[in-house]
Formats: sequence, structure tokens, C-alpha cells
Amino acid sequence: MKKIILTLGFVCTAIFLFAQQSGTWIWYPGDFEVWLSNDMQNRRTERGTFFPPFWKMDSHYVLVEFHKEFDLQQEEEIAIYAEGKYNVKVNGKMLPGMPTRVKLDKGKQKINVKVYNQAKVPALFVEGKQVKTDKDWLVTFEDKEWIDETGKASDQSGTTYVKAGYWNFDQAAQRPSTFKLPTRHEESVASTTQGKGTLIDFGKNTFGFLTLHKLNGNGELNIYYGESKEEALATATCETLDLLSINQQSAQDSTLDLSKAFRYVYIESKGNVSFDKVSMEYEYLPVEDRGAFKSSDEELNKIWEVAKYTMELTSREFYIDGIKRDRWIWSGDAYQSYAMNYYLGFDSETVKRTILALRGKEPTVSHINTIMDYTFYWFLSIYDYYQYTGDKEFIASIYPRMQSLMQFCLDRRNADGLMQGLSGDWVFIDWADGLSKQGEVSFEQLLLCRSLETMTLCADLIGQQDDQKHYAKEATKLKTKIFDYYWDEQKGAFAHSRIDGKQTGNVTRYTNMFAIFFDYLSEAQRTAVKDKVLLNDAIQKIMTPYMRYYELEALCALGEKDYVMKEMKKYWGGMLKLGATTFWEEYNPDKKGAEHYAMYGREFGKSLCHSWGASPIYLLGKYYLGVTPTAAGYEKYTIEPYLASLEWMEGKVPTPQGDIAIHVSKKKIKVQSPIGTGTLHIKSKVLPRCKQGTVKKLENDTYSVELKKGISYEVDYEA
Repeated sequence: MKKIILTLGFVCTAIFLFAQQSGTWIWYPGDFEVWLSNDMQNRRTERGTFFPPFWKMDSHYVLVEFHKEFDLQQEEEIAIYAEGKYNVKVNGKMLPGMPTRVKLDKGKQKINVKVYNQAKVPALFVEGKQVKTDKDWLVTFEDKEWIDETGKASDQSGTTYVKAGYWNFDQAAQRPSTFKLPTRHEESVASTTQGKGTLIDFGKNTFGFLTLHKLNGNGELNIYYGESKEEALATATCETLDLLSINQQSAQDSTLDLSKAFRYVYIESKGNVSFDKVSMEYEYLPVEDRGAFKSSDEELNKIWEVAKYTMELTSREFYIDGIKRDRWIWSGDAYQSYAMNYYLGFDSETVKRTILALRGKEPTVSHINTIMDYTFYWFLSIYDYYQYTGDKEFIASIYPRMQSLMQFCLDRRNADGLMQGLSGDWVFIDWADGLSKQGEVSFEQLLLCRSLETMTLCADLIGQQDDQKHYAKEATKLKTKIFDYYWDEQKGAFAHSRIDGKQTGNVTRYTNMFAIFFDYLSEAQRTAVKDKVLLNDAIQKIMTPYMRYYELEALCALGEKDYVMKEMKKYWGGMLKLGATTFWEEYNPDKKGAEHYAMYGREFGKSLCHSWGASPIYLLGKYYLGVTPTAAGYEKYTIEPYLASLEWMEGKVPTPQGDIAIHVSKKKIKVQSPIGTGTLHIKSKVLPRCKQGTVKKLENDTYSVELKKGISYEVDYEA
């Protein structure tokens, strides 16, 4: 007979640690991510008013069963911790109460724990020498287990069990519900009297909690935040503010509860309220600095550093769009953040959390963020994640949610098998004046086609061959329609849309540039798109960093890296010349002064720290340092460095097993990699020399060297 030790309760303190210990907190996969995203996204305010997301928000499952079978080599005692009310069964026998310690006999033991929690995510932590909670526990939200006449636990219902979700909560005291990002203290750099109040400058855009030192008195304290000085001083039109009533009899330091984005803070007091100085607690996501870039061009180095800081600020519990205004998880913004992350921090956990939060729960009743194209970016992000990380386990876990979301999309096609905005759909594409979203927009069909190809690849990856054939057939049919319905041979481009079954005469950059790096075009078509669309000033120009990123990637893929380097310095360098300390949501060089801060019909509506502004990290890593995985998880990769106008450049590109280091000058290339098998491609006027490897001539002035992990290669050549 089993011995059971019961205690009434326990007290835990939240500790933020990263080391793997004897167990980890587990939950139904995606539930913690959904719960945490709800908490984060509902922190947004507009001029002090609560401003929640406008799309459907899901919730966690309130009752979850966890179980696992063990074959114990010896008896042991386990400790049980749960977030919520719970019961425990061992080998089908219910134990009394909510036991926190349980003794298990040697041999086969099946442990079942049901946890209920309406307010927080039902989560479980079990700790023992042989028995512990980990990713291999099975969970279900369906409570259909029953006990037959023999007392043996059975599952007659076809209940679906999946592997548990987890992150890095590896101590019993690290309860998931207590998670918070860490902070560090930072001081302001200047404080001046302005009008009726005080203007504080923190020197650069930042994010965190304002602290008022030696706050004292009775009255009011009005705090106005600004990413620019103009915004902070515009008390009637700034985007964020705090209007506080103060009743404090003795001077105390006071840190505000709600985080804000700002560079400048303007404070006016009424009554006899006073304070000594203002500082902040800077909030951040702790991610190791791995990616690096430096070159002979100081302006380019500054662009990379500011892009890195922009990425740091918009990497929070999830990848968000901008730190001042929305503070929401937008799929299109996140898709670009993932790409930048692969060349900077290689933080796969935040990628997974964001993907899960965006997907939400069943049933699916609308597009992600209500935006059709944002649903398709979600699909694309999953296979990209696999290519960079090699994490097949995540693909297998997310695949059922991919299936259901893809079916939602396919069911919304019109009679011609094309996507067209229906009631409740937002066809976004880009912020651009006069951009038509009517009819069957070619860009949406192109993204759906790529999403179907992603489904094909993922189905094949996890051995779902019937699915693989189905999605491949759908992708082929749609690709044929895209060329039949939208390609204009005379214009050498895809038309923007069809209306009432007829191709419109409008040509925009979006479909055409995506078709380049999707590799959908013949060589002749690629040349036509480059000359007649991408390098044609008569085609409506792109003003947002969001789509500028894709445009420059397409031009890099077309071999126009010299042009792209000039454009990158002109566009992002233009923001730096205006004093930007982070990169913006939109930049139009024709605007003057405070005009740059306006957007959405609001004087300071534009985000001056926006995730999609950080794309130079990706462009410089992939197309100039030239590092790209060609097999999942960098099992194989290529390095094709390109100096453009630079005298030299060097950097690091992170991989799952360490960082690829590269230094390039006009005479020498140095490379070392900790992973896989790589191929270094070199363009040289003379035959390159490499003592550590064999140089092979490919064609004309192009050569290659095979790279093996752990070896430092030096190649002498002439650029």
C-alpha cells in the first residue's frame, strides 16, 4: 500500500532564473502565451484611457489534465506544486485532498493531475529524483476519463493528448503567473524649466517605469510623455500621459505602476506638490548579444547600432510593433522581427511565444489581427523558424493549428479560388496613399500560395504525406492562376488586382518584389520586374521601413547590392540626420520638422521606435556578411560576403550551436563556424589561396571553399 504525505499548503516567491533544474512548470501548449499576451496587450493607454486590442481575444483552458507514466528503479517521494485547485491520481487511484508530497513505489507508476484555474493558467510542477515535469508530459483540456468496474483508469473517448507547453520556469518558486521582465535603474541626462513645468531628457528613446524622487505634497501632478521634445510639450495632443492626484505628507520616492515609452517627459504640478529629480526603471527582455556588425563606414555602423537598439526595445514578452502607441503583437511586424532576431540574438523562445500568442485558440473566426496578409505571414514565419533553428518538434506541435487556420483561409476563397476581402477582413498590404484594396489583390494570392507551399513543406517534414500532396496540388493550381490572371507581358510585371474578373491596369511594387525572393520568376521576368518596377520611379514609391525592407531584399536578390547599400544609407541615414535614436514607423524625406511625427491624422501618431524599422540587421547579416542557412538549423549554409563600397567589414551571425565569425577586406577573408558544413563563395580577380581548404573554380571570377566546423579559414584574394 502506498504511503502518502499530505500538507495543507505552501508559500512560493517568484524568482526569474534561467538554469534548468530538476523540473519545469508545464501547461497546455499555447495557454501561457495567450494569457501573457492578453496581460501585455491590455496595458496600452491613449491619453490615460484604457485601449484594448480590437480583435478577438482568447483565453486559456481552465481545466487541464497532466499525466505521464514512469518505470521507477526505486521508490521515491515527489513534491507537487500547482497553479490552481488540483487533484492527484496514482495508477488510477485518487488521493485525498491536494497532496503536496507523494511517495511512489518502485516499478510502473502512472501519475494524473487535474488542475483548475479560472484566473490564471493551470500549471504544474513536479519534483523528484526520477519523476519531474518536463516537455514529455501529456496534457489535455478534455475531462473524459472514467473509472470502470475494476477500478482501472480508462480513456474510452478518443481524448486528444498533446505534449506539454513549457518555457524556462525551472524552480518551484518560479510560478508562471508571477512572470515579469527585469528592470535596471537609469538616470535622466538633463532637466530644464519649461513654461509652468519641468522638461526631463533621457537622451534617447527608452521604455520603462518613471520614478519621482522625494515626491511630496498635496495636489496634482500631470506627466506628459514624448518620443520627441515637441510631443512632450504638447500637453493637449501628446499620445500618452499620467494625471495623478498626490496626497503625500512626507517625501518619498515613487515609481509609477504602468510602463511607458519616451525620451522626454514634461511634468507640471499643481498645489504644493514637489519632487527632487526624475529617473526610471528600464524594462528589458534579457537576451544575449550574439549578432554583430562593424565596418569601415561609421554611418553604416551607426545604422546597425540604432537598429539593434530599436530591436531591443520592441523585444518584450513578445515581439511587438512599437513601444509608444500600440504595444500589441502584430503578425506582419513580428514576421520581420523574427528575421532580424535570427541575425542578432537568435532568441528562439520569444519567436515561439509570439507565434503561439498570435495563433490563439480554436475556433478560428477571423484572420490574425483581422488582417488577411498577416495570417499569411504567420504561415511563412513557421517554416523560416525551422530553417534557422532545425526545431522539428515545434513544427510537429504547431501543425494542427496550421491545418485549421489554412482551412479557414481556403473556405473563404471566392468562386475563382481567390482571396478577396470579406466582411470583417482588413486587407492591409502597407500604409500608402491611394493604395487600392478592392477586388482580388494579387499580393494576397501570392502570400496564400507561399503559405500553401509552407504547409506542403511542413506536412512532408512530419510525415503527413496525404496532406503534403493536397497542399502541393492547391499551391500549384493557385500559382498557375496568379500568372494567368495577373502577369502582364507588355508591362513586365504583375498587375495589382482584378475587379469583376478583369485585370486592372495598375502596377505596384508589392507582388512583384515578393515574387523575386519567392523565386517564382524566370530570368527574363526577373529582369523585367527589376527594370520596369523596382528601379522605375514612375511606380508608386514605398515610404515605410516595413515594405522598404522587402523591396531592398528583392534588389539584393537581383544582385543590386551596391544600389541597396546607397539606399540603406540614404533612407536609415536620413532618420539619423534628423536625430533619430531609434528607427521609425514611417519616414518621408520630403517632410519637414515636426511633420515627421504626424500619422493617422494625429499630430504625434507616428511611432518613432517601431520593430519594422530595424531591418538593416537582417539585410547586412544575410546579404553583406552573406550568411544564409541552406539546410535546417545550419546543417548546411552558404557565406557570400559582399563589400559594396566598404573597405572592410566584420561580424558574427548566430546559429543554434554558436556564432559564425567573419572578417572581410579587399585582400583577405577570415571565417570560423561552430556548426554544419558551409560553402564560402568568393568573387576574385585572381585565383584565391587558402591553406586550410581547397579552392574550387565555379565560373568566370567565382570560386568556392568548403567550410568545416571548428576550423579557422583564411583566404587571400583580390576583390
